[in-house]
Amino acid sequence: MSKEIIEALRQIEKEKGIAFEALVEALEDALLSAYKKTPHAVEHAKVEVDTETGDMRVYELIFPEHIDVEALKVHDEEGEEIGLDLSSIDMSEVERIEVTPDDFGRIAAQTAKQVILQRIREAERDLMYEEYIDRVGELVTGIVQQSDPRHNTLVELGRVEAELPRGEQIETEHYDHGARIKAVIMRVEDSAKGPQVKLSRRSEEIVRKLFELEVPEIADGLVEIKQVARETGYRGRDGKPVPGRCKIAVISHADGVDPVGACVGPRGSRVRMVVSELRGERIDIIPYNDDPARFVAKALSPARVREVIVDDEERSATIIVPDDQLSLAIGKEGQNARLASKLTGWRIDIKSQQQMAEAENNMEFGDDEGVDGQCMAVMRTGKRCPNQAEPGSRYCSIHVDYVAPEPVAKAEPAAAADAATPAASTAAPDAPAADAGEE
Repeated sequence: MSKEIIEALRQIEKEKGIAFEALVEALEDALLSAYKKTPHAVEHAKVEVDTETGDMRVYELIFPEHIDVEALKVHDEEGEEIGLDLSSIDMSEVERIEVTPDDFGRIAAQTAKQVILQRIREAERDLMYEEYIDRVGELVTGIVQQSDPRHNTLVELGRVEAELPRGEQIETEHYDHGARIKAVIMRVEDSAKGPQVKLSRRSEEIVRKLFELEVPEIADGLVEIKQVARETGYRGRDGKPVPGRCKIAVISHADGVDPVGACVGPRGSRVRMVVSELRGERIDIIPYNDDPARFVAKALSPARVREVIVDDEERSATIIVPDDQLSLAIGKEGQNARLASKLTGWRIDIKSQQQMAEAENNMEFGDDEGVDGQCMAVMRTGKRCPNQAEPGSRYCSIHVDYVAPEPVAKAEPAAAADAATPAASTAAPDAPAADAGEE
């Protein structure tokens, strides 16, 4: 051994980013392992490498009687002793006698090479694991290396080859070799082969990260995505691809900043970029509202809502829509209603005006029945609105601007306050921008 090996370790430190001290420690452990295999090796020994000259020396350690040497022994996974842990004892109490063999340099060079390389690989794996474990939830861009519709897709992220599991892929997407894709790091697992990075294209987090990337107001904290509800694309019974759909609820934390308009962007440019990355997935952008009735009504966009009847205890809402809006509010195979329920966290029951009128006609309570705190608004059949009145008001949030009708047999229905205002929606990357973004 000579000074050249120290220079080699310094070079590895620069190229691999591994601490020099860790490399020296690995070298000393390897040399100790080599010494243990030489004839007449002492029982307890320690190898020291001079980091200036590259000289190495072997010392026999003689411990005082009060030190339990057995407790200091370190074993590998197979139970073989690989050295002593001296970090917990005072080395000034230990006698050291140099016992370096004459031909130790040649023996050590032959024996320690593979051990050192192994420790370097382990150190590299540890560095990569520590790097990626802190990046869980981060949006990354990679290049597809291998793709099979029935198995995991391998994606190169630089020094690490990540996996896009079959269950985290979107059924309607194809990942061609060499294609560049974005995904979210879902989890990182440590293994003997190095860190196993698992990606996801189905996660709702990818929608948040893509909007954060495209919308400066979100990155700066002026606009916040409160909720995300998403159903990815799938293949219908006829085998044709059905695009996915997503609803996001946004809120502004700055005066004068329209959260929906910020996400849509000038002429829909920002939301189109997100839709393009999600390969045509439709995105509805909903203004968040603390009032459940208003929030639920907005969440059913693009359907127009006439009335919302909420049950705070059951966290359920009955939605009344015009007769011609019923199928739009429910959506294809119930998708629009499911996403609205997932977005708001409320169970939603949608009825047309005709269905609701029939149900109200079958109610048995009188016109003036009611309980303390109940909204005083009168519905079309002359019966009281079942919602709870707002504090300090005789009406619920929907009928806060309610004006009592003239005493006639039937009262005109009170519309949900601004509930019919459609939220921003996009159907495809090349579709015209929604009204909310064209300002």
